[in-house]
Amino acid sequence: MVRRHDPERRRRIIDAAIRVVGRRGIAGLSHRTVAAEAQVPLGSTTYHFASLDELLVAALRQANEGFAAAVRDSAVLADPRSDPAGELARLLGEWLGGERSGVELEYELYLAALRRPALRPVVAEWTEGVTEALARRSDPVTARALVAFMDGICLQVLLTDTAYDEEYTRAMLARILAGGTTADPDADAATGT
Repeated sequence: MVRRHDPERRRRIIDAAIRVVGRRGIAGLSHRTVAAEAQVPLGSTTYHFASLDELLVAALRQANEGFAAAVRDSAVLADPRSDPAGELARLLGEWLGGERSGVELEYELYLAALRRPALRPVVAEWTEGVTEALARRSDPVTARALVAFMDGICLQVLLTDTAYDEEYTRAMLARILAGGTTADPDADAATGT
C-alpha cells in the first residue's frame, strides 16, 4: 500500500532496515530490500537516504538507544547511596537476557564501523553518551573503563555463547570503580583472587 502523505515514512524505512539487517546481515541491505520490507516505493528510500551508509547511520543511532537509555534513565545510578556496580551488572543482564537478536543486531551495526567509516561518529556518540552518564558516579576515565569492560563482556557472551555471569560482572565493575582494588571479600571469592 503506497501512502501519499506518510509523515512516519522515514522512521518506517529505518525500522525496515533494522529488520533486514537482523535477518540477512549488513550484506543483505540494499535500497531495494529495505523498500520492499517497508512497503514503500524504491524512490522513497533514496529520497530519505541518499546512500546505504546514511541509512546504516540512522539504523545504528536508533538501535543504540536501548542500553544507553537504560543507563541514562537509571534512578539507582543517580542515587549516591546505591551500588553502581550492582546496578550496571543488573542492567547489562537485562539487556543481554532480552531479545537476543536485538543485541546481536546492535553489535553487528556497531562492528560494521570497522569497515564503514561513516558509522564511526555514531559509535563515538554512543560511547561518549554512556560515558557521560556513568561519569555521574565516577570520573570520566573510570567511566570510559566501565564502558570498555561492558563492551568486552557483551562481545564475549555474544561470540562464545556463554551465559552472562552477573555476579562476576558486578565484582569486576566494583574493582574498576574502586580503582583496581576491592575491599569486598565476596567479590574476591567470586573471581578467585
